[in-house]
Amino acid sequence: RAVTVPELTQHIFDPRNMMAASDFRNGRYLTCSAIFRGKVAMKEVEDQIRNVQTKNPSYFVEWIPNNVQTALCSIPPRGLKMSSTFVGNSTSIQELFKRVGDQFTAMFRRKAFLHWYTGEGMDEMEFTEAEFNMNDLV
Repeated sequence: RAVTVPELTQHIFDPRNMMAASDFRNGRYLTCSAIFRGKVAMKEVEDQIRNVQTKNPSYFVEWIPNNVQTALCSIPPRGLKMSSTFVGNSTSIQELFKRVGDQFTAMFRRKAFLHWYTGEGMDEMEFTEAEFNMNDLV
């Protein structure tokens, strides 16, 4: 069964298909890019993306106009009729930074693995500074 542009568009915005374990619905997209491959009409792609933006305006920041880029390559990937790739810059990535930060804090308190780094010339203060910088992101 051939997949359609609306189905592909739905899949690229599905949190289960994201490579980072964060749910974009908990943040907002600053910018994103959707690339479609195969025999696809650009108008159909743009209509579907516009449809997602219209139905879910809270997923996108309003202060960056035209923040979704679309591209089309007419040559499909081998073995498929069409495919899509999505890259998004979302504020929801803070969830991942928070989890990593919490894990780092727990390990750093115990000084776990610290000797490997200090033995190579790093200073303990560099870790404290890195933790502070990451917490600024969150």
